[in-house]
Amino acid sequence: MSRFLSEGQRRILAAACARLVPADDDPDAAEAGAADYIDGLLGAFLVDPPRIWAGGPFSGRFGGGPSFASFHRLTAQDELAWRTRIEGSRGVSERERLGPVVGLQEQYAEGLAALGEDFPALSAGEQDERLRAAGSFLDLLYEHVCEGLYSAPEYGGNRDLIGWRSIGYLGDVQPRGYSDDEVSHE
Repeated sequence: MSRFLSEGQRRILAAACARLVPADDDPDAAEAGAADYIDGLLGAFLVDPPRIWAGGPFSGRFGGGPSFASFHRLTAQDELAWRTRIEGSRGVSERERLGPVVGLQEQYAEGLAALGEDFPALSAGEQDERLRAAGSFLDLLYEHVCEGLYSAPEYGGNRDLIGWRSIGYLGDVQPRGYSDDEVSHE
């Protein structure tokens, strides 16, 4: 289910994510939730509180309460900054203090349109050509695919901790505490 993108945009995004990080011993980036992460970021302000900063201090994966799943409310300044980054300036004077800003939503709309509706059905080579031709959108997409693969799963990516397992990262291990042996031995 898409949070911000249309179903067509979502299919193009998933195919692009899968092409950037294809399956090997682990699932591809789309199966690992990178497209979910990106769609969630683009639609962060469609929920209240916005899905910008996960709560804390613990995820619940290694003890403590699962408070990462509760997102923090943003200050007025934080909301202004994040709305400008995600939505762009949209002619709003307080968002254009340093000039007009093209937001992530518009960058993704244009980038996915440039890849084309037929992108998911293309051969790997043809997909690679289109991705290379996407210029700066490819850089943005790859950055967000990496974020989606290796961020905390509460942000929508890293499904089943696939990204963390692929690099041998245990993840957020707090509150770890110390065993009696660790405390009593040097």
